[in-house]
Amino acid sequence: MAVDSVILPERPKKPKWLRVKLPVGKKYTELRGLVDKYKLNTICTSGSCPNMGECWGEGTATFMILGNICTRSCGFCGVKTGRPETVEWDEPEKVARSIKIMSIKHAVITSVDRDDLKDGGSIIWAETVDAIRRANPNTTLETLIPDFQGNTKQIDRIIEVAPEVVSHNMETVRRLTREVRIQAKYDRSLGVLKYLKENGMRTKTGLMLGLGETEEEVIQTMKDLRGVNCDIITIGQYLQPTKMHLPVKEFITPEQFKKYETIGLEMGFMYVESGALVRSSYKAHKHAK
Repeated sequence: MAVDSVILPERPKKPKWLRVKLPVGKKYTELRGLVDKYKLNTICTSGSCPNMGECWGEGTATFMILGNICTRSCGFCGVKTGRPETVEWDEPEKVARSIKIMSIKHAVITSVDRDDLKDGGSIIWAETVDAIRRANPNTTLETLIPDFQGNTKQIDRIIEVAPEVVSHNMETVRRLTREVRIQAKYDRSLGVLKYLKENGMRTKTGLMLGLGETEEEVIQTMKDLRGVNCDIITIGQYLQPTKMHLPVKEFITPEQFKKYETIGLEMGFMYVESGALVRSSYKAHKHAK
């Protein structure tokens, strides 16, 4: 019996502008040695960030708190989903120590979503910022926070410790949010950024492209963000972490990324980092100035 063959759509091939240069330089080598010697946990290394050498050379590094198991199952994210481990209450001091050992000038702190915790992890968040401030008084900070389910009491804990920048990523356009960020809501994320700004924070967000969004949708998302007075936006290329995650629909050209940068600056964003290899913490040190 003959069996009809099924022709699957071809996955787009990775273009030449996505080739990553190996990190080099004296500062990178020095920090890499410290990370290995003291077994320090940075997102830069665990996430194999393409900008690690550049960021470390500028004295910037990213740390993840509250474990490495997330309570959400976003279609784009390579972090494990499941039941998180018990909170380590000495983690703030460990992160502060890592920053001191590495002589970090600007630290970005992020976390998994902890919807399993009554406080959403916000207490550890605040204590981490306080611990870093005590041990590293000259280090500037960016906190890349979850949405805390829109709970303003939890967001207030971040506001009270006053990091130089508070970031919360939209990740994608309105139409794709339900598919890409399964347990998140587009308007809730906008509301978090609006609340932060209304309470005196410098706000930042990130988008990843190549998931099937249109140019018009990207521009509308940027307009929505300016509507809540978001200060800073990063725009980068989505790359599929594993075959189990959402596929890349399109590789955005450098020219298109440049176009979004121009549009964003014309809209009034303070900073626009737009490029294929741009990630949330790219050039983060200058966003605190």
